[in-house]
Formats: sequence, C-alpha cells, structure tokens
Amino acid sequence: MQAKQILLANRPKGLPQNSDFKTVTVTLPDLREGEVLIRPIVFSVDPYMRGRMSDRKSYIPPFEVGKPLEGGAVSEVLESKDSNFQTGDRVMVSGIRPYTPWSTASIFPGKDLRKVDNDITPSYYLGVLGMPGLTAYFGLMNIGKPKAGETVMVSGAAGAVGIVVGQIAKIKGCRVVGIAGGSEKIKMLTDTFNFDAAIDYKDNPDLSLAISTACPDGIDIYFDNVGGEISDAVFPHLNFFARVALCGQIALYNTTEIPVGPRVQPLMVTRSILMQGFIYSNYAAEFKEAMKQLTAWVRDGQIKYAETIEEGFDHLPQAFLGLFSGRNSGKMIVKV
Repeated sequence: MQAKQILLANRPKGLPQNSDFKTVTVTLPDLREGEVLIRPIVFSVDPYMRGRMSDRKSYIPPFEVGKPLEGGAVSEVLESKDSNFQTGDRVMVSGIRPYTPWSTASIFPGKDLRKVDNDITPSYYLGVLGMPGLTAYFGLMNIGKPKAGETVMVSGAAGAVGIVVGQIAKIKGCRVVGIAGGSEKIKMLTDTFNFDAAIDYKDNPDLSLAISTACPDGIDIYFDNVGGEISDAVFPHLNFFARVALCGQIALYNTTEIPVGPRVQPLMVTRSILMQGFIYSNYAAEFKEAMKQLTAWVRDGQIKYAETIEEGFDHLPQAFLGLFSGRNSGKMIVKV
C-alpha cells in the first residue's frame, strides 16, 4: 500500500517556512502478525512541535530531518493482524508519547494502540480529552491550586489549553480573566466560555493598564501559555503567594537570539510567588482520574470546546504555521 508522508526537510531558523516541509510517497510493507494498519481521521497540530524542529536538548527528542513529522491523531483501522482490533475501530497511539507520523497510513504493533469511543467526536481526544485538556487540568489543579474567590489570569486564553483552563477555574469558583488577540476571540471567551473579562492585547497599547483595570484585586494564579511581553505585563500584578503555571512560551519559540526582559526573580522573592514549568506527562500516574473528571465535565456541559478545522492532509504544514499568527480559536485540527 502506498502512503503520502510529510517530512521535515530542514531545521528552520526563526519562523518555519513552507520550504521546511517536503511531501513524498512511500510504499508500506505487508502487515506482520500482531500489527495493525491505520488511516488517520484527524490530526492535531500544537505549538510544542516547533521545539522539536530544532536540534536541541528538551523533554522530547527532536524530529529527524528527512523523516515524517508526528503528532496526535485519531485513526481508523484499515487492516489488522491483532485479534484485539477490527477493521473500522477508532484508535490512538497509547503511552506517554502518543504520536502518529504525518502519513496517510501507518503500521503499528497492536500493543501500541488503544481504542477510543465512537460516540465522542474524534477530535475531542486531541483537545479537551487529550493533551491540551490534561495540560490545562494538571497545570491549574496541581500548580495553581485554585480556591474559590481567587483571580485567575490566562494568557493565550482562546487557544486549545486556555479555554479549558478558564472553564475549570470557573467550576472551582474563581474569577477568570483571559488575554487573547482580536475582538472575535474576546467575545468568544466572555460569551461562550464564561470568562468574567477578556483583554485584547492587539487593541491595548498599555497592556499593564488593561490588566490593572480587569484585575483590580490583583492576580492569584497566572496560567502562562505565551511568555514574552504579555507575561512581562502580567507579573507586576501578581499578588502575594501567587502561583504561576508555566505551560508555554509561544511568543519566544521562533526567536533566533536569547531575549532580554524584566528580571522577575526580585518580585518572586518579595511576594513569595511560586512559578513552576511543567508538561502534562509529568502527571502520567494521574491520567486516569483526570480523564474521568474531564469527561464528566464535558458530558455535563460544564466544559465546552472550540476548534478550528483545516481540511486535507496536505494542509498540515499550513495549519501548523497558522498557530504562530493566531489563526486558530481553540484547538487547531486537520481533518484528513
């Protein structure tokens, strides 16, 4: 069987370009006993993938030049030589790193796959019931430790993680303020996702003043998805004993020089601020309980979700690059 694949052609410098991707057609081998042939239905593209395009030490190995990129996906079984899987089953790659190659078809050992429910929208397993949802849950609950009445600030609030963070914080009785770019996203946060206030960083030249106005009692929890100048503006408004969940730094992922900004350590000392970086897989032992809670909130309507969907396998690079211009509201999904 032939499959189309999208490879990493070059390691990008700064913002990735279309020339950093290459599409090829390959012939897959015949299935061996215990293997399963899968066809992706939906792919996830996520900001962390930019880090994997660079050859530097991180919590996950970099992509290899000349090899397919990979990411989260929900797939359909086309053929199986594992008795646990039948044609038509919906599956995901299991384990701490549940990644599927950017390929129109792939072969996996059956032991590396898990079935997913057919009655849940497939893309939800890549968003609110996948890595972004788990990231939101663990960052807020384990690091933020929200208490009723506290103020929670979320940067990148209209993204896949941010909209879940805000809704969980509301469930926990907090006042929630989001930062996002563009009037449509601001309206979505307050009207659809129940944020108490939202700040358009593109329309507020004095972001610190806008934060002060939206958070008159200061900020108790900052869920940081963005970093850069937005976080520089947030930090002075943190309260004593504030907690910062350091989730992402998308504002800095494409920088070619080490940025110099305000030194936050003196403020952290004088206000006894806790800041902790994390990735969701740090909490692998708690996945089952977190998924149970997230699924219950989704089924009960307490957590809603948003997706931006690109159509077509060939649009994977375009969708990925769109993350860095803020083209997505909620989770960016590519429907194959």
